[in-house]
Amino acid sequence: MDFFPGFISLAAAVLAGLLLLATCTRAVLIRSSSSSSSRYPPVAGTVFHQALNFRRLHDYHTQLSRKHKTFRLLSPLCHHIYTVDPTVVEHILKGNFENYGKGWYNYTNLKDLFGDGIFVVDGDKWRHQRKLASFGFSTKAIKDFSGAVFRSNAAKLAHIIASYADSNEKFEIQGLFMKSTMDSIFRTAFGVELNCLGGSDHAGSEFAKAFDASGEIITLRYINVFWKIMRFLNIGSEATLKKKIKVVDDFVYKLIHLRIQQISSTANDSTKNEDILSRFLEESKKDPQNMSLKYLRDIMLNLVLAGKDSTASTLSWFFYLICKNPSVQEKIYQEVMEVIEASEDAAFDVFSRNIIDESLNNMHYLHAALSETLRLYPVAPIDNKVCFSDDILPGGYIVRKGDIVFYQPYAMGRMECLWGEDAEIFRQRGGWMMMASSSLKAPTSSQPFRLVRESAERGGL
Repeated sequence: MDFFPGFISLAAAVLAGLLLLATCTRAVLIRSSSSSSSRYPPVAGTVFHQALNFRRLHDYHTQLSRKHKTFRLLSPLCHHIYTVDPTVVEHILKGNFENYGKGWYNYTNLKDLFGDGIFVVDGDKWRHQRKLASFGFSTKAIKDFSGAVFRSNAAKLAHIIASYADSNEKFEIQGLFMKSTMDSIFRTAFGVELNCLGGSDHAGSEFAKAFDASGEIITLRYINVFWKIMRFLNIGSEATLKKKIKVVDDFVYKLIHLRIQQISSTANDSTKNEDILSRFLEESKKDPQNMSLKYLRDIMLNLVLAGKDSTASTLSWFFYLICKNPSVQEKIYQEVMEVIEASEDAAFDVFSRNIIDESLNNMHYLHAALSETLRLYPVAPIDNKVCFSDDILPGGYIVRKGDIVFYQPYAMGRMECLWGEDAEIFRQRGGWMMMASSSLKAPTSSQPFRLVRESAERGGL
């Protein structure tokens, strides 16, 4: 019986939201048409079209981008501007960088999970975390420690895959990549063994599942215009999100408190903890008011986000593409074996220990293949910046304060105007080899890739 009042409340809320959306969209149209001196990008649809095409969202955006390199999707409260134009992307990510940021739009969508982390905030907090990240990753000790962790887990992963191959058993490789990278990121960040690959740590596995589920629900907020109503009523995916975030918080706070106790108990010990959390805790002593436990929690979760999915998804697409292109696979194999001077019967552990920075820097063909993978399947298929003050984009289109500009690495990688008629084909491109060798300047066609990479570096990745 309790179902019906809840259902009626939800139906009424949805109807009210639809009426509000229709009214606001009409107001946006009237405001746009009445400003004859304003030159907005052409309208290609509405945010409702995104919801209808959610299962093929990036291909839908690519389809629209082939007609207009810069276009709008109508939204109730502001203009949503989408672009694949490299000059526009360079303008918002570099030329007028200070005028574009995460803004209210991203902060509202992401803060429940990621708090005041670097992927959510602007201004002083962003600069502070950028400085912390630079400090945390620039030391030789951290680089050596993280390198050893990733090599060890790579060997562990190779053993697991080999066992599947020996038994001729099917398995999901992306799931293994996710577990392996989560183990590596957590060991580097928190100094603890999560052991997702082994599955022996129940609490760690529950955290990983809750973190992944929370990320998926948070992402859905970008197309679900009713998520705030659902959160207010504590129903549906928003009710699930609340429970999952509690699991995440309980686990992370427990690790932070444990590390604080360990540092206190070894205060007179000359041995230094090599994980990133320990270094951040040392820094927090210099500024205890601003470096609260909540702030540390936010920083660390953003760090996990930066490393886990990006690495695992890239590896998944990389292996998918080289499996479809055996000639590329063979060239990579030959290059790796030549550079590290390993025998074909070398053990996984011995092999992984030889994969160091110096040898990786000499694997130009591997670098090119990974770059081509990222061109077709970028870590962030789409990203956005909120405009802080009125601006004019290259080409003459205007952007008002509060408008959201989306740049689309996935669609950009498929534009024939940037990559030629074979834009959607995975192949060796000379530009990547030139970038890998660092001996020549990369061609203009690689500019979109470079711009997005530089933006990620400024963002703290």
